[in-house]
Amino acid sequence: MKNDVPNRREAAGLSQGELAEEVGVTRQTINAIERERYDPSLELAFELADHFDCRIEDLFEPELDGNGSEP
Repeated sequence: MKNDVPNRREAAGLSQGELAEEVGVTRQTINAIERERYDPSLELAFELADHFDCRIEDLFEPELDGNGSEP
């Protein structure tokens, strides 16, 4: 899933490890999300959006197929 996590994290001056600690996951989880290799749980997506003071839709963009639904 495309996301704006790395841009927002860097703008906040945080390392992956620091962000991970603040939202209660491992640095590897943040790395996987940023590299679009892992889609966070709904709970983690809300936690990240809350941390960056934005809506989930501002942080994550699902990849949709031609019918407007996820593949």
